[in-house]
Amino acid sequence: MKPVLTAAETRELDRIAIEEHGIPGILLMEHAASAVARRALALAAPAGRFVVVAGGGNNGGDGYAAARLLLCAGREARVLAVVPPERLSGDAALQARILASIGGEIRPFEPFAAGPGDVVIDALFGTGLARPPRGVFAEAIGAILAARAAGAKVVAVDLPSGISADTGEVLETAVRADATVTFGALKRGLVCHPGAALAGEVEVAPISWPPGIVERVGPAVRLLDDESVRALLPARAADGHKGTFGHCLVVAGSIGKTGAGALAGLGALVGGAGLCTVASRPAALSAIQAHAMELMGHPLPGEGPLGPGDLAELRRAAEGKDAVLVGPGIPRGEGTGDLLEAFLAEFEGPVVVDADALNALAGRPERLRRARGPVVITPHPGEMARLLGTSAAEVQRDRIETARRFAVDHGCVVVLKGARTVVAEPDGKAAVCPAGNPGMATGGSGDVLGGLLAALLAQGLSPGDAARAAVHVHARAGDLVRGERGMAGMIASDLLEGIRRIWAAWNL
Repeated sequence: MKPVLTAAETRELDRIAIEEHGIPGILLMEHAASAVARRALALAAPAGRFVVVAGGGNNGGDGYAAARLLLCAGREARVLAVVPPERLSGDAALQARILASIGGEIRPFEPFAAGPGDVVIDALFGTGLARPPRGVFAEAIGAILAARAAGAKVVAVDLPSGISADTGEVLETAVRADATVTFGALKRGLVCHPGAALAGEVEVAPISWPPGIVERVGPAVRLLDDESVRALLPARAADGHKGTFGHCLVVAGSIGKTGAGALAGLGALVGGAGLCTVASRPAALSAIQAHAMELMGHPLPGEGPLGPGDLAELRRAAEGKDAVLVGPGIPRGEGTGDLLEAFLAEFEGPVVVDADALNALAGRPERLRRARGPVVITPHPGEMARLLGTSAAEVQRDRIETARRFAVDHGCVVVLKGARTVVAEPDGKAAVCPAGNPGMATGGSGDVLGGLLAALLAQGLSPGDAARAAVHVHARAGDLVRGERGMAGMIASDLLEGIRRIWAAWNL
C-alpha cells in the first residue's frame, strides 16, 4: 500500500534527506520542478503560454525553477510573484535569481489573462498552509480559478493552494487543479475530500529521497490497492466444505426494513461464508428469507424493539457462529444498547456493529470497550457523530484523525464510510480506500458491506485485514457496476454481482 503523509512527515523526510544524507535542497527542488514542467508541457497546446503564480518558501521556489525549465525548452513562461523575490530566502531565492539571470520575466502579482491552450502553475502554498489565505493570496487563488474558467489548464505544485495538507478541507477558498504533481509520496489532503476532488489527476513524482526513507518516519496512513487486498484473501481449499468457510450470524431486519436483513445476509454469502443465519423478529424473518433460499433463519420471539429480554435467545443464535453482524434495520428502543453491551461482553468471536446498533450506542461508545471479542464498527458520518456527541460536519472535517482517535480510544476497528472510506485500527494505523463512486450512495449499500465484512471475519481474517479487504472489494464492485450501468440507477443488490465478478477476476 502506498504511504500517505502529513505535512510534518513530509518536512521530516526533506530534513533527513538534506541533513543526514547530504542531498542538497536545491537538488530536491530541481527534481520537483522537472516533474511540474513535464506535466505542464503535457497539458499545454503547442503554442500555449505558461503563467507561474509563485508564493514564498519552497513551493514558490519550485515554481521559479519550473518557469526556468519551460523557458529553456523554448516556451513562453512568466512568473507572477505574490511574495516579492527580494523577500525570498534559501533555495527559493536562488531559483528566483537564476531565472532572472537568464532573462526570465518576473512581475509582481496582478490579475492576468489565460485561456484555452495555456497552463497556469499554482506554486503558492503547497503543504505549508495552516490558515485561510487572505489579501493578495486569496486574490491570486481567485485569478487562477478565473483562468481555469476561461479554459486554461491548472497544474498544482504538491497540493492545490487553499487545501489543508492534513485533512483535505478547503480553508475558505482553494484552487481547482486539472493535475497535481506531489513529491515523494501522497499527502492526506490529496486522498480525502474535498481536496481529492480539487486535485485533478494526481502524479507522485520522485525527488531523490533515499531508498527506504519513508519508512523511517512510520507513516500511519496508507492507500488501499488491489495488490495489497488480494494478498489478504485466502485461497479456497480444494477439500473445503461449508463449515470450512465459516458460519455468520446476521442480526438484522424488521417490519419495513426486511431488505436490510436480506442484503446483509446475501452480502455474507456472496462474501464467501459457507453458511449464514439471519436472526430477526418472526414477523420479519419469513420475508427476509424469501429473498434467498440459501439464508437460514433464527427467530427472536416477540415483537417491538430488541432489548435485554432478547439476550438469552441471541446467545443461542450465536452458538457455533464464527462472526456476527448486528444492526442493519433492527428494531431499536431504549433497551437496545443494554442488550448490545451484554452480548458483546459474552461473545468471544468478532462482531461487526452497524447501523441501528451503532445508534443504540449513541453517546455511550465506552460500551465497546467491554466487548470480550474483537469489534469492528462501520458508521457513516452521521452515526459517527452520534457516537461522539458531535456533528457530521465535524467528523467530515478530518475523517482520518476522527477514525484513528476513536479506534485507539475504544479498542476497535473503525470503518468510517463515505467517499474515501477510512479503516482505522487500535494501534493508530489507518488506510484510505480510493475506489468507489457516488452511485453507491443508495439504501442498502452499507448492508452488503456489513455482510461481506462478517464473511471475511468468519473465514479467519483478522479484524483489520477483513475491514480493509471488505471496504476495497465493496468499492471496486461499485466501480464495476458503474462502468456497465452508470451511477444514477445503481441499487445495492447490483453490488452483489460486482463482488462476484471480482472474485472471478482474482480466481477466488
